[in-house]
Amino acid sequence: MESKEMRVVYAETLVRLGAVNKDIVVVEADLMKATGTGTFAKAYPDRAVNVGVAEANLVGIASGLSTEGKIPFAATFACFASRRAFDQFFISANYARLNVKLVGTDPGVCAAFNGGTHMPFEDLTLMRVIPNLTIIEPSDPVSLAALVEASVNHKGCVYLRLQRKPAPILYPEGEKFELGKSKVLRTGSVDGKPAQAVIVALGALMVGEALKATDALAAEGMSVAVIDVLSLKPLDAKLILEWAGKTGKIVSCENHQKRGALGSAVAEVLAESGKAYKFARIGVNDEFGEVGTQDWLAERYKLTAPHIAVAIKAL
Repeated sequence: MESKEMRVVYAETLVRLGAVNKDIVVVEADLMKATGTGTFAKAYPDRAVNVGVAEANLVGIASGLSTEGKIPFAATFACFASRRAFDQFFISANYARLNVKLVGTDPGVCAAFNGGTHMPFEDLTLMRVIPNLTIIEPSDPVSLAALVEASVNHKGCVYLRLQRKPAPILYPEGEKFELGKSKVLRTGSVDGKPAQAVIVALGALMVGEALKATDALAAEGMSVAVIDVLSLKPLDAKLILEWAGKTGKIVSCENHQKRGALGSAVAEVLAESGKAYKFARIGVNDEFGEVGTQDWLAERYKLTAPHIAVAIKAL
C-alpha cells in the first residue's frame, strides 16, 4: 500500500492553502525541521514565526495573531502542546473564543526514542475538557490534507493530533471529510455474514492495526467492521450508535491512555443511549511512556492487531 510522510502532507497543504488565503500563518517552537514547515517559511517568509523553545509563548503569540484576523497553525510536540501550554491554550485561545489551530506532533508511542517525558498518552484527555474545542486526528495523508483545509475554514480553535511519520494512503484522492464526522472503512461482511463486531479506531497507527486485525479475523471466518473516528470532538455519536446497534459488540482503539479520551467518549455515548452493549477498550493502561522503537512500544502497551483481535474474541 502506498504511503506518504504525514508532516510533508501537512506542510504541503499549508503551502497550497497559503497561496490563496493570505491570513494563514505558521508559528513554531524551534521545530520547523521536525514539523516540515520549513517549506512554508521558504514560500512565505513574512508569515512564518519561530518563537524558540517557548511553548507557552508559542500559544500566546498565535492567540495574538488570531486577534488580528490571522489563522495561525502553531505546532510543537504533543507533550508540550498539551501539558506545558495547556493554560495558555485554555485561556488565551479558547476562553477568548479565538481561531488558533494547535498542532501536537508525535502522539503516544510515535514519540519513540524521545522517551517517556516526550510521550503524550494524556493530551487528548486534557484537550477534551476544553469547551467548544474541535479535536481531530487524521488517519492517512488524504484525510490529513482535507482536515487541515477544513480547519482553515472552521471559525474556532482546533487541536490537530499529528503523526509525523509515513502513513499508508487509505482513501482515494478527493474523498470528502467533515469536522465531527467519522468514516466506515470496513463494513465487516465476510462470506455474506453481517458484521459481528465493530472497531472504533482513532489515528493512523490504530486505524492501521484495526484493519490488520479485521483481516486476521476474516481469515478465521469472523466479520468485523471498522470506523475511522477522525474527529474525537465533536464525536460522531450517531454513526457509533448505528454500528453498535448492528453488532452489539464494540472495541475502541487509541494510541493514548484508555481513560479520558476515545474509550471514555465511546463509553459515555453507549451508556447514555440506555441500551446494553458489550464493550472493550484498547489503549495504554494507566502507565507512563518509555524509550524504544515504535513497533516495540506498540507491542509493549498492547496496541497491536493481535491484541485487538483477542479483545474482539473475548466479547
